[in-house]
Amino acid sequence: MSNLLWLTLPYIALTSFVVGHVWRYRKDQFGWTTRSSQMYESRLLRLGSPLFHFGILAVLAGHVGGVLIPASWTNALGISDDAYHLMAVGMGVPAGLATVAGLAILVYRRIAVPSVRKVSTTNDKIMYVIFIVVIATGMYNTMGENLILGHYDYRSTVSPWFRSLFSLSPQPELMVGVPLSFQLHGLTVLALLAIWPYTRLVHVFSAPLGYLGRPYVVYRSKDPKRPGGNRYDRAWETANRSRA
Repeated sequence: MSNLLWLTLPYIALTSFVVGHVWRYRKDQFGWTTRSSQMYESRLLRLGSPLFHFGILAVLAGHVGGVLIPASWTNALGISDDAYHLMAVGMGVPAGLATVAGLAILVYRRIAVPSVRKVSTTNDKIMYVIFIVVIATGMYNTMGENLILGHYDYRSTVSPWFRSLFSLSPQPELMVGVPLSFQLHGLTVLALLAIWPYTRLVHVFSAPLGYLGRPYVVYRSKDPKRPGGNRYDRAWETANRSRA
């Protein structure tokens, strides 16, 4: 069972993540989008989206430090385990709370606004359910296991296990005996990675760099009687000549 959960399933999820993105890009470029629902409702979106996105970016940065960077490296920099634990909790709790608040607003919006609910797909609903479990277990690990129940040293078990997957020398035995909340968090993260390419989450890898160099979009009136109606025509022609 440990080999199935912590060896086979991780590689299935990672394969789905990589191959799925390649397939999606080649077969469904027109669908490679966030499928924005801003036109249906914007007030809640303006509040929930920044909270969620900035919060989740901070959470991911914390995971990079806690999971991908070995404890020996931070010790070599003179950061003790107690100091690292204090920084992890001090930064992780606010980031997690922002993520929870943002996700709660976005989920409420999906449910409570009829027009947004109608355009929500089955993939959206599955994605949100998995996100809720991922964030709930992550917050429990940060606040429950580390603040209330005591400090669990996941950098001696979960972190080496995760890194071992990429070094092609997997160590599934490290996850045996890990607290259930950490195991559930890891499994739901794997589920999220597995479905990632088939959801709106693909927009994470779409940086609109072309917008930085393209000409500005011109809106001009067709009414010849409007004062200064040809001003934007001249500006557009000047921009095109300079680019040529």
